[in-house]
Amino acid sequence: MIVFISFLRALAAALISNAHYIGVYPTNWLSHGGMIGNILFFAVSGYCLYNVKTNFAKWYSRRFIKLYIPTFVITIAYFLVGYFKLSEEQDILYWFVYPTFYHFVSSILLLYVPFYFVMKTEWMKKHLIHIMLVVAAVFGIVYIFAFDKSYYHVDDVTKPMVRFLFFEAMLMGAWFRQNDEKFRNKKAAFPLIGVVVFCMAHFACKVALSRIPQVSPFQFVNQIVLLLLLYFVFRLFSALDGKLEKLPKPVLKAVEYVSKLTLEIYLVQHMLIEYLDLPHKFSFPVNWIVITASIIAVATVLHFVTKPMINALFKLLETNNDKTA
Repeated sequence: MIVFISFLRALAAALISNAHYIGVYPTNWLSHGGMIGNILFFAVSGYCLYNVKTNFAKWYSRRFIKLYIPTFVITIAYFLVGYFKLSEEQDILYWFVYPTFYHFVSSILLLYVPFYFVMKTEWMKKHLIHIMLVVAAVFGIVYIFAFDKSYYHVDDVTKPMVRFLFFEAMLMGAWFRQNDEKFRNKKAAFPLIGVVVFCMAHFACKVALSRIPQVSPFQFVNQIVLLLLLYFVFRLFSALDGKLEKLPKPVLKAVEYVSKLTLEIYLVQHMLIEYLDLPHKFSFPVNWIVITASIIAVATVLHFVTKPMINALFKLLETNNDKTA
């Protein structure tokens, strides 16, 4: 694994978890960063899946198995403890098939489809910037003619509109993989300035859009700012790759460990934070330590429980492919 990608994946997990730490800090102003973490996840996926070598059925099946097995297992566990319950609106299909409780799972499984065909079509793969502009144009048309701009919800992860942003992030990640030599281990000063500027711009947009209803027609600006922030974050970490690789081994091992658990961390955190009410059982910073340690511990259990299942299904998939070849 490329070192800076491990750091980005771990950062994404940390940001998404942090966004759910409501009541943990002395002020909830510190419980932010979830959307930045989301687009980092999608961008890292685009970077890592750039080289598509198999047919769609085999490629998609592996992605499906890797995502859904941990999702199935944790969903069953949440039903057993009473955190999830069936209802008319949320039946078996909702919880276990689509969309599931986890917006990331449903979103990325949908976006894998167009992403695969972009990566497998030579012209589109060579012109990723053009594809990103086309996606932006479609977003613009939907935004102008079909999107309710009366209130701020353009980055609501439960709504389909946000998937334009997620797909742009995947394509940007693929573009960075395509242009890896241009950015890896280059000067970091410019991208660092970009990260600071657009991080402040993002939070300024969030505050303005959430507090001033009159600016809601311009909420698309926050999507642009997020993509620019993503661009500079990727450039910064890519530029620092060599320096990150020289960090002490315990640090690298810790980052790599968290990086491998990102999906599981995303899946387990809801019950541990909300259902167990950990933020209010301890005072800061003890509550932060207890919650973070609990998330990593349960994510580790989920990882080791589901890994043999995933590997077994992968072998079964390979066997079936060999028989049909």
